Amino acid sequence: MTTTSEYELGSFDFPRGWFMVAEASELGKAPMPLRFFGKDFALYRGESGKIICLDAHCKHMGAHLAGSQTASIAAHKEQIEGDAIRCPYHGWRYGPDGMVNDIPDYEGPCPKAAKIASHIVREVMGAIMMWHDPEGNEPHYEPPQLAEWDAPNWVNGPYDHLGMLPVHPQEVLDNMADANHLGPTHGSPTQYFENEFAKHVYIQRQGGFRREYDAWLTTYTWYTGPGLLLSRQAIGDIRGIEFIFHTPVEDGSVKVWHNNLMKVATDHPGDEEIAAARAMQAEVLNAFSQDFEIWSNKKAATRIMGIPTERNFQLGRTWYRQFYNPRSEETRFYKLASGRHVPIHKDPPHDVAKEVEPNNQLMPTGEE
Repeated sequence: MTTTSEYELGSFDFPRGWFMVAEASELGKAPMPLRFFGKDFALYRGESGKIICLDAHCKHMGAHLAGSQTASIAAHKEQIEGDAIRCPYHGWRYGPDGMVNDIPDYEGPCPKAAKIASHIVREVMGAIMMWHDPEGNEPHYEPPQLAEWDAPNWVNGPYDHLGMLPVHPQEVLDNMADANHLGPTHGSPTQYFENEFAKHVYIQRQGGFRREYDAWLTTYTWYTGPGLLLSRQAIGDIRGIEFIFHTPVEDGSVKVWHNNLMKVATDHPGDEEIAAARAMQAEVLNAFSQDFEIWSNKKAATRIMGIPTERNFQLGRTWYRQFYNPRSEETRFYKLASGRHVPIHKDPPHDVAKEVEPNNQLMPTGEE
């Protein structure tokens, strides 16, 4: 695996930001073991419905809080008590703040040194999002939330779990600046293309004729932070929103999820509309799989032999560095890339291009 230091991104091995760590439907009565950012976590839903994420290992003897299915309290689904969780080894109980609040057969005060880290999580659009910050700071922006997820005339469904991708996330982010791969890889040569950067948001606007559909494809794609991509897409009369969420596992590998929403002509979708939405999700996933296959087999591009029309690669990598360096330095990096940058341009079909632009205020405003 090619690591963060080889891309010279900054001080941290793993970036700061919001990341998907699980699909919400995966959480039942048992805690879920996770591994991301080179660390182990225990994720569970408390009896109140609250989702809690703790460092995985009990301070007593190092047992994994979510690492047993056969221990008696695990097998009988007895680990979760209220919003607390018991270790399957000796039953030490941790509250949602990571503090031990009960030790079986012991009446003395629980040791404060037994505290483990508790992590901020949100349930958003069927996904569990975790805030990761190497410096331990609170979030300074929120994960994206689309009104279409709950709209009756948009069909959503389960996430595609694509598993591990053995590449550094930098290679995935590079797609945002890569106008020239859209023809050879996806059969959709660009007729117009631009990027825009502002603080933690990275936008791509592009469009061109896609031969597989015999129709014009227009997309408005954006990252909210370093791991959450959404893309509004118009293909002929079809309107959809693609999700690509990727989260570092080890330094040089990511786990990837995919989803797609489809707009339908009724507020009461039936079997026909749901089947059409599933078929569209499969088609969009097939296009993403073309990238996935190339990433899985390519050599790491720690240096890009760029041509003049590909200057946005470097701008994108500069923007990305804000997440790998202390918060005190992030402004310096995003300001170096800020604004709109057009390496290739022809006028888009303005009616369709305007339609896929979000109606809400997407770009951050003001200075921190």
